[in-house]
Amino acid sequence: MQYKLLTSTAILILGVALSAAQTTQTFTGTVSDAMCGAHHMMKDATSAECTRACVKQGSDFALVSDGKVYILKGDKAQIDKFAGEKVVVKGAMSKSTIVVNSIATSK
Repeated sequence: MQYKLLTSTAILILGVALSAAQTTQTFTGTVSDAMCGAHHMMKDATSAECTRACVKQGSDFALVSDGKVYILKGDKAQIDKFAGEKVVVKGAMSKSTIVVNSIATSK
């Protein structure tokens, strides 16, 4: 019985350690949306206007960086402030999704 408890505890501790091991990375790119990516489809609209319209229709915010599109997860109101702008994002990446810890205008 104690062996099972010890094993369960060890597995739990290992799981917590692995999830904590996701390190914060820094990404630079332009805030867009997942549907349009780098090429906005709305004619006569700025990239910020197109991004906001697509997100309003259900698309996710995204970061376009070096030709790749990464989904941005986090405070949508905060990310929205940077729609269409070049930014620096700090966060943890899992597959093609970045969980945003902070976002700021790129210098």
